Parts: sequence; structure tokens; C-alpha cells
Amino acid sequence: METRKGLYYSKDHEWVRVDGDRAYIGITDYAQDSLGSIVYVETPKAGRKISKGQVLGVVESVKAASDIYSPVSGTIIEVNDALTGNPELINESPYENYIAVISLDDPGELSELMNDEQYAEYTKGE
Repeated sequence: METRKGLYYSKDHEWVRVDGDRAYIGITDYAQDSLGSIVYVETPKAGRKISKGQVLGVVESVKAASDIYSPVSGTIIEVNDALTGNPELINESPYENYIAVISLDDPGELSELMNDEQYAEYTKGE
């Protein structure tokens, strides 16, 4: 399983990459591997306010459907429309294929997430 330095990770297996006040959010390599072949991604609507812990979208695989929770609060400013027609992109490159971009309300929330080493240790126990 791959983790990447410089990203933040949630206990629900989402990753966050910060660029200025923008937070790119996707699911981790561990999550996509656990789900198996992803066949559908429900992305959120741009312009919607979202709070940390709210459902951001849904990922369906041949094994199960799984809610994706927002690890941070803010306004959804962009969604990855490429996933609508090609959900398998998450299986191929989970860290390049974000689900949504959020304009951060509170960058302090990032301190509640794990770094790559903490996340790697966390997933060893699962």
C-alpha cells in the first residue's frame, strides 16, 4: 500500500492535499485496494458548503458502496468530472484522481488528520 508524504489522511481513508486555501480530497490507495474494482463515483455539487465529517460523495465497487466523508470544512469549488465516465481512474492512480476540491474554512482542522507515517501505522492494524 502506498502513502505519500505531504498529504493528510483521515481515519475514514480519505487523503487531503493542500494548495493555498484549496484542499484536494480523494480516497487512499488502501481504500481503493480494499474496495476492489471501482465501478461508480458519485461526486458532490460544486458551490455546496460542507462540514467536516459530512458525506462528500459515494464510491461503489464490485464489493460494496462506501460513503466518502469530508475531512475538512469549506465550500466545494470543483469536482473531478472525469470520474463520472471513468471511475476506475481511482484504482489506477488514487492520489492523482481527487473527488473534489474544497475552499478551506478552517486550516486548523488539518492538524486533526494524520501524516503519511501515522496513516501507514494506522492501516497496519486494520
